Amino acid sequence: MMRMEFSSQMILFAKVVEYRSFAAAARALGQTPSTVSRQIGHLEDRIGVRLLNRQPNGVSPTAEGKAFHERCVDVSARISEAESFATSIGGTPRGKLCVVATVAFANVQLLPVLPDFLARYPEVQLSLDLNDRAVDLVADEIDLAIRFTEQVDNTSVIARKLATNRRVICAAPGYIERFGAPERPRDLINHNCLQLSTVTRWNDWHLDDPAGGEPILLGGNFEANSADGVYHAALAGVGIARLSTYLVGDDLRCGRLVRLLPDYTDETSNILAVYPEKRNVSPKVRAFIDHLVDRFGPVPPWER
Repeated sequence: MMRMEFSSQMILFAKVVEYRSFAAAARALGQTPSTVSRQIGHLEDRIGVRLLNRQPNGVSPTAEGKAFHERCVDVSARISEAESFATSIGGTPRGKLCVVATVAFANVQLLPVLPDFLARYPEVQLSLDLNDRAVDLVADEIDLAIRFTEQVDNTSVIARKLATNRRVICAAPGYIERFGAPERPRDLINHNCLQLSTVTRWNDWHLDDPAGGEPILLGGNFEANSADGVYHAALAGVGIARLSTYLVGDDLRCGRLVRLLPDYTDETSNILAVYPEKRNVSPKVRAFIDHLVDRFGPVPPWER
C-alpha cells in the first residue's frame, strides 16, 4: 500500500481532527475510513509520535497531536492559497481532456451536462471513454475518471465527491407477477438477483432496518459487465436488481420498475471525480470538476 506524501498526510490529519472521526473525514474527502485510518497510522510511524486518541465514539488529538495540528492547518491553508494562485495564472482551459466514466452514469447524467461545458470552454477537446472496468489513470493517460466509492482503492489518486449515490432494490412488474415479491432481505435467496461482473463489491447487498443489517448471499443466472446491462435486464424482467436512483428514478415513477423491500435501507456510496495526485492540476481538469460539482451538488438533480 503506497503512502501519501508527507504534506498530503498533514492535510488528511487536519481533516480528521476537524471532524473528530475517521469515517466523517473519509466521507468529506471521498475516501474509505480504512484508507484514512491507515494513512494516519503511517504518519504516526513516520514521525514516531502518537497523534490521536482512538475511542469508540471518535478520535481526539493528543498533546503532541494538538501542537502538530496547528502546523497542519497552516500547511493546508498555504497549499490552498498556492493552488488558487496557480489556477489564476494557469491560463484558459484548453487541449485534449481524457475522461473515463461508468457507462450508465455517463449515458443518463454526464452526457446531458457536457454541451454547456464545451460551449463555455471551446478550446477544450473532450475524449470520453465509457467503461466500468478498473483503470490506471497514469498508465492509460487519463485526466479524470468518474467512479463510485467501491471502484476506488488506490491511495495515490485524489477523489472529489460529486454526489451521493443511493441504490434501491427493484424489478419489473412482469417478474413480480411470475415469481412474487420478497418480503424480507433473506427472501432474495430464492430469487434471480442480477449481478455486475466487473465490480465484485457491487454484488454485496447490505440492507438495514432498525433491528440491524442482513448481509445477503446472492444467487442468480445473469451478470453483466456494466450497470447499464443490469438495468436493461431488470427492465426485461430477467430478475431483481440493485440499481442507483439516478438510473431508475423515472422508471419507478412510471411503473416500469417496482421498488422492493422499501422498509430496508441500502448502503449509500459516493460518485467521485478521480484524478492522479499531481502538484499542479491543469486548468481543463479543474474547470471540468468545478462544472460537475456545480451541476450535481449539493443535492443531485435526480434526488430533487
